[in-house]
Amino acid sequence: MEEKEVILTQEGYDNLEKELNYLKTDKRAEIAERIKIALGFGDLSENSEYDEAKTAQAENEVKIAELENKLRNAKIIDEKEIDTETVQIGNVVKVHDLDFDEKIEYTIVGSTEVNLVENKISNESPLGKALIGAKKNQTIEVQAPAGTMKYKIISIKK
Repeated sequence: MEEKEVILTQEGYDNLEKELNYLKTDKRAEIAERIKIALGFGDLSENSEYDEAKTAQAENEVKIAELENKLRNAKIIDEKEIDTETVQIGNVVKVHDLDFDEKIEYTIVGSTEVNLVENKISNESPLGKALIGAKKNQTIEVQAPAGTMKYKIISIKK
């Protein structure tokens, strides 16, 4: 099975490394302590604390493996290679939503770094796909569940 390349900004890569380190150290130790306490309760066949701790341990190990895989297949976007002529991953794009007559600023990121609260959208999302490669003052159309949305690109910056 071919591994999918994970596109990340340096900040996104650093955040994944930080999370991985936490899961491998603090979280593992916390779960091990829960298992140790649960073992003290005796009979494991009816010990829900033990079952919950073992489930948490398994989930933590799956998450560690996922993060290690993402980091192994990471392609970090080089800030120096990002230009502001056309929209690409790493750009901050200000658009005018022509349907709702409002201006919104989005940061284009890889799918791993999506954070809608911070307006970080994936290059794989419908809007992200439509923005990639577009230029300033260009109007793009995006197929959304509610219909076709139109956006005019106001600015592109790093």
